[in-house]
Amino acid sequence: MAAPDAPRTDLALDRPYSLGGEEVERALGTTRAGLDAADAAARRDEVGPNLLPEPKRAPAWRRFLHHFNDTLIYILLGAAAIKAVMGDWLDFWVIMAVAVINAVIGYVQEGRAEKALAGIRGMLSADATVRRGGAWSTVAAEDLVPGDVVRLMPGDKVPADLRLVSASQLRIEEAALTGESVPSSKQTAAVSEDAGVGDRSSMAFSGTIVSAGQGVGVVTATGARTEIGRIQALVQDAGSLATPLTKQLDGFGKVLTLVILGMAAVMMIIGRYLHQMPFPELISATIGFAVAAIPEGLPALVTITLAIGVQQMARRNAITRKLPAVEALGSVTTVCSDKTGTLTKNEMTVRTMVTPLARYEVSGLGYDPEGEITPEGGRDLAALLAVADLCNDAEIVEASSGATWTLVGEPTEGALKVVAMKGGVDDEGTRRVDVVPFDSANKFMGTLVEASSGSRAILVKGAPDRLLERSLTQRGAGGSETLDIPFWEAAIDELSAQGLRVLAGARTSTRAADIDVDDLVDLEFLGLWGILDPPRPEAIEAIADCHAAGIRVKMITGDHAGTALAISREMGIIPPSAEPGHPVPVAAEEPAAPPVLTGAELEAMSQDELAKVVQGVDVFARTSPEHKIRIVRALQAHHEVVAMTGDGVNDAPALTRADVGIAMGIKGTEATKEAAEIVLADDNFATIRSAIREGRRIYDNLRKSVVFLLPTNGAQSLVILVAVVFGLTLPLTPVQVLWVNMITAVTLSLALAYEPAERGIMSRPPRGSGGSIIAGRELGFVLMVSLLIGGATLAVFGISLASGTDLPVARTEAVAMLAFGQLAYLLNCRFLTRSSVTADVLRGNPVIWWSALALVALQLVYTYVPFMNALFGSEPLGVVGWLLPIGFSVVIFFAVEALKALRRRTGGDDTAVGDVGFNAYA
Repeated sequence: MAAPDAPRTDLALDRPYSLGGEEVERALGTTRAGLDAADAAARRDEVGPNLLPEPKRAPAWRRFLHHFNDTLIYILLGAAAIKAVMGDWLDFWVIMAVAVINAVIGYVQEGRAEKALAGIRGMLSADATVRRGGAWSTVAAEDLVPGDVVRLMPGDKVPADLRLVSASQLRIEEAALTGESVPSSKQTAAVSEDAGVGDRSSMAFSGTIVSAGQGVGVVTATGARTEIGRIQALVQDAGSLATPLTKQLDGFGKVLTLVILGMAAVMMIIGRYLHQMPFPELISATIGFAVAAIPEGLPALVTITLAIGVQQMARRNAITRKLPAVEALGSVTTVCSDKTGTLTKNEMTVRTMVTPLARYEVSGLGYDPEGEITPEGGRDLAALLAVADLCNDAEIVEASSGATWTLVGEPTEGALKVVAMKGGVDDEGTRRVDVVPFDSANKFMGTLVEASSGSRAILVKGAPDRLLERSLTQRGAGGSETLDIPFWEAAIDELSAQGLRVLAGARTSTRAADIDVDDLVDLEFLGLWGILDPPRPEAIEAIADCHAAGIRVKMITGDHAGTALAISREMGIIPPSAEPGHPVPVAAEEPAAPPVLTGAELEAMSQDELAKVVQGVDVFARTSPEHKIRIVRALQAHHEVVAMTGDGVNDAPALTRADVGIAMGIKGTEATKEAAEIVLADDNFATIRSAIREGRRIYDNLRKSVVFLLPTNGAQSLVILVAVVFGLTLPLTPVQVLWVNMITAVTLSLALAYEPAERGIMSRPPRGSGGSIIAGRELGFVLMVSLLIGGATLAVFGISLASGTDLPVARTEAVAMLAFGQLAYLLNCRFLTRSSVTADVLRGNPVIWWSALALVALQLVYTYVPFMNALFGSEPLGVVGWLLPIGFSVVIFFAVEALKALRRRTGGDDTAVGDVGFNAYA
């Protein structure tokens, strides 16, 4: 059957939810009989298939080369080029291997953003029931076009965005799109133009799932024009930010480059004009100095340290998809968390029951029937629980292991079934005779049940206001009594103010053989259930720990403001002073921030206005994907390091934009997991707290490793610099410089990656995200240690030559001095905020001793194996030859401890809890 009107050129409507069904049909040139095959084919040619477009994907070679786009890698490649110019091909290939290995590790570990889009595409339905030419048929979902008429049944995945024209008790699970914890009831009436996604009850959205009822809708948008398609575009456009570590490494690399170039220039000037060195010899010495000063092992050290952190975090149920996110967690200042399934269990639970005689509290969480009802109830409670059990289509199924319980049905009905189980309801011998299904127009459900005795009763549950309208009496102490409407209205208001979803139960006796809506009158009102998606107990403790660590937690949810506010109070997200009507001022010159900001209020704000209040708002309700991105950007405008958690596809764009995206591994959608840097294997917010602690520890150890590694290069370059400046024989050859760099990088440098967390690591505020990984004053500290180790090396070399040993033997002792000096300094670096002259330095990290053993073994091979002597120009040492390096190493250890003590006194004790004590050296 042909459509009566020609279709629009643009076959996707802007706000179909605000138009009547017939208006939508006219606008799209269709009827309830659907399109004919020819018209559908023409429209498919015009708008394309109902598929999300494939993202533009960079070729693999370009994505691999991207890992070389880093200042430190540039320094590394520069060192390799210098080695090639000098003809040191062994050094060249070793350095190039370090750079390539670094890129390979990053390429393998880091997920690509395109996978997030692939996860979203996987949400689309495979087929659809569509009316074409007046007859229903099944077609591939990708062949749907705007104007098609589609039928929805329970269990169906909605194949495109539909404007509903028929809905019978239709409810659709939209948690992945809106964040709401209960299915959305659908109807056909138009809604307001400014309605948010969660309030567009006249629409069914592509990728959501029909949980109950039936419906018919007209396709209004397909492919990229759907709501999911818009989210895909947001993921593409959200962009990602450089992590604090990448920013700091970039800044550090630039500072280090300037220092090396400056010192090389000074050395050339002194050598040329003070000692009149031949120009070729001076150039060679300058290149040797630069090579010695460049920490070619640093990029690999950073990458491997982060990779070790990935393994350690995985043991704590935090799976890392992108390496820099490991340490970025340690600098997080704000955690923006989704509510449903993240802070809460996403398992509706009856918390409170009210009857005319008493108020009852229910313990236990989720669908596990373990729990108690207090105080113990009488006939009033038994009647209410009977309605919860028998006026119900849900089932609670115990897993074969007995460890978990699963809901089959809707969450709200599951909550009622569980509370009946907690109350010990026994429905054996009772059978259902007839049912009036739930209808969104009536907002109640009724069942006709027959007891084993043959007596029959009508049991009803539904919206309290609708049941009060249909009730005459209530169950009192002496039986039926007059309905006390003011009492129930007050109870309903009280429960609603607590963020609870309120349902009511009622009953009446009957002898009828069947029932319909008109029979559900003259009821006896039994009481109320207060239901909510309960907070995770461990999440409450984790939020308190985050606050103690200086980290704000903000709830961003698609749920209603009242529910979100109540949950946030229970979890400790909102401080006690932030009560309704008492705004929280952000700063004296800024507008006051309300405790809750809704999506509609946020929509009315400009980005600048949002930025002014965002730090003072801890709960955002009825939000859309665009709102979440705006919130993250507003926080980042204040230089906040933002972690965003989520489990629904609606969270994917914000996870991409945040500094650290954290997805739920169990209940999270594939789209969310692929967009995130961290995936929680246990869906537990408390794991975020542990991951942040681990991130701080990893960053601390990374900075320790950097501070440990740099004096190796500093001492070597200073030895060469002093030799050139004073016209001395070079104590080290270039290949010996490479040996020292290699053995310290392979053995000692990685040992600090296994250091346990510093004392009070979660009681100090988050570190600043700016600056270099090693600030200017820390470079001063590194220079002092470099002078100590370099001076000791020159002293050992000079004493050895003065005692009459050959030059190769003196150089071998100098290499031993550098190696053992670094080993002594390693023990200093274990505790940078306190003294290492303690028994604690000997325990807590066994890797230190395995590394020390490896270093000694390698140094013995270097000294005594003939082919190593030939390769590196080393010579075997006698016992006396080891005494000077070992003795000077002990002196270095205590000298550095004296320097640390001086820094602690000048920096003050309060700095000792800062960034691994680095500020203590200020």
